[in-house]
Amino acid sequence: MRILPTLFLFLPSILAWSGSDISRRAFFQSSGAAVFLGATAPANAVGGQIRYGDESIMVQKEHGTSAAPVQSDLLYGVDKQLADRICNYNRRFAELGGYFQKTSFEDTVLNAQGPITFYDSVTGKPLFVAPKNRSAEDFVKESRKHGWPSFRDDEVVWENVRVLRNSGETVSLDGTHLGHNLPDGKGNRYCINLVSIAGKPTGSV
Repeated sequence: MRILPTLFLFLPSILAWSGSDISRRAFFQSSGAAVFLGATAPANAVGGQIRYGDESIMVQKEHGTSAAPVQSDLLYGVDKQLADRICNYNRRFAELGGYFQKTSFEDTVLNAQGPITFYDSVTGKPLFVAPKNRSAEDFVKESRKHGWPSFRDDEVVWENVRVLRNSGETVSLDGTHLGHNLPDGKGNRYCINLVSIAGKPTGSV
């Protein structure tokens, strides 16, 4: 199957959180973009093939699709109110394209001595570890190109993350909306809201 990268050139301008009826989910469904097929990855592993979930993950709970609000002191200087809205009361929209560039995300990635673990803004569970098998500069460059932090299969903690097969929506197993899988010519690309992965690890909050 051939995936054309040009299919996603207009995402940053049409998929931001707004009053528009257009969303990443609607775009994904209408475009016919395909999710790369995969199998089960070992528990506790970082990386591996895509793991799918179903709509039961995102049923209504005590606080939207999650059991609790986002953490009170999120990392990278992200806005807590925006984070709670996108993580827990949203299936369709995203933070504005390029939002992460107004935070400390880039400096944190570029100044780190190795890969960074990104934690669920609600539960504090690990969701992504990046960069892996690429440089920090390449990770930031790709994220800038698409407008949102962009992760690859090698960087996903599949113990805690699932992709909904029919929509490409990428979520935590606890019901946090993270973003969408928007494959390109290199494979699966997880286009993730920074506000959804700005948590502190469980036990530190």
